Amino acid sequence: MNTIQHNKVVYITYAILNNQQAVVEQHDVPVAYLHGGSGGLLPGIEAALEGHKVGERVELQLSPAEAYGVRDESLVFTDDIDNVPPQYRRVGAEVQFQDESGESKAFYVTRIDAGKLTVDGNPTLAGQTVTCLVNVIDIRNASTEEIRNGMPTDGVAST
Repeated sequence: MNTIQHNKVVYITYAILNNQQAVVEQHDVPVAYLHGGSGGLLPGIEAALEGHKVGERVELQLSPAEAYGVRDESLVFTDDIDNVPPQYRRVGAEVQFQDESGESKAFYVTRIDAGKLTVDGNPTLAGQTVTCLVNVIDIRNASTEEIRNGMPTDGVAST
């Protein structure tokens, strides 16, 4: 039987739960990745899937370091709401900032309180241990092109 190993295209469905066990990301339509390819999956998930077969479900917990990183409080800024353009005066608004080298980073408005607005550049799940529930839907051999590119050419499972 086909098992997940290097240079196999793997189709999965998955859910990621935060540390309160609430679903924060879910894919019920199978998504494909190349096992051992250019990424797309958190390394801890890919490692946990090694050797599994179609129809199996893998549940694992990832620490902040293995998942979305530890929180960096230097990426949190609060300012008077009057200093913020109106289009950003809502929780959830995305604000792009550039550093001195021209690299762009997304920050999100996370709080508005007492005339102050807070933006945070940390990933939403930074600092949290997450639970990943992964279902293996299909596995196939990768083509030469897929191996060269490090990713699958399609996202459609054959089952």
